[in-house]
Amino acid sequence: QVQLVESGGGLVQAGGSLRLSCAASGRTFSSMVMGWFRRAPGKEREFVASIRWSGGGAYYSDSVQGRFTISKENAKNTVYLQMNSLNPEDTAVYSCAGGSGSTWPGGYAYWGQGTQVTVSS
Repeated sequence: QVQLVESGGGLVQAGGSLRLSCAASGRTFSSMVMGWFRRAPGKEREFVASIRWSGGGAYYSDSVQGRFTISKENAKNTVYLQMNSLNPEDTAVYSCAGGSGSTWPGGYAYWGQGTQVTVSS
């Protein structure tokens, strides 16, 4: 089993920044892909970004490309999501996920509890 715990959410003004963290514990694999998803009120869960523990490229949705950066710190088993130039449309519950990867939530077997990000205008 893999346990994922997110932190770093909060309230920020439009144009501001936040950094989310996802601490992983348990049986993680180097081939595992770590992803960030978000769900806004009344909307479907949306892919944000992903990265593989073993390295390689990061992937982003078009809506966050150029504003968000996903990174990892293997020694701490932690994945980060740096979010810059936030706007109210970024308001959502952000969840960390681990699995074989894809932009589809079904590609991830493990999920954190989520952290709320609220961007005020």
